[in-house]
Amino acid sequence: MFSTELVIFDCDGVLVDSESIVCRILAEEMNKLGMETTAEELDEQFSGRPARDCLLEIETRFGGPLPDHYFGNTERRIREAFHAELEPIAGIEDLLDHLLQINLRSCVASSGSHEKMRLTLNKTGLYDYFDGRIFSVDDVSRGKPWPDLFLHAAQAMGVEPQHCLVVEDSIAGVKAAVAAGMPVVGYSNHPRRRPQLQEAGARVVGDMMAVLDFL
Repeated sequence: MFSTELVIFDCDGVLVDSESIVCRILAEEMNKLGMETTAEELDEQFSGRPARDCLLEIETRFGGPLPDHYFGNTERRIREAFHAELEPIAGIEDLLDHLLQINLRSCVASSGSHEKMRLTLNKTGLYDYFDGRIFSVDDVSRGKPWPDLFLHAAQAMGVEPQHCLVVEDSIAGVKAAVAAGMPVVGYSNHPRRRPQLQEAGARVVGDMMAVLDFL
């Protein structure tokens, strides 16, 4: 009998390897507007946070509203890169298959929009794992690091927070899970981020199948 009744997955950086793509393109487009930055800096700053919050910070840095062409160019380039480059996170399909075998429920709770997740999860072949159990920042008034999204997902799935296990890759996401009263596993292949995830309250793994150790 598992103490965990529901595994809640973040999407970007946990299910799909999208964050490096997004941060690379954001950095290139920001540099064109004179905002010197790097993909690594943006990954540190924006990982796990709602797009609307990130946009506000970019506009603050720019000193006002961004040019209209910024949005068109950025969105087009990200979509093109997703279609050309996007892959599932290593090991995630094996983990999801195992959860199905042991009849342990799962869902997604992401700072991304429903539209974005339809694109990324379909592109990587993961959508069918979660169809009907996908929750977005669009569904709540406050995104991560607030606990609202995880609590919304748990309530919709009919599971008490203490019986949920969250899998996250961002500091904001870990803080949201902790605030929701949910145990959380922090996944990262980046040695620099692992101590930060642990400090935020996660038990850290570098291999997706290691999540099974914490059910």
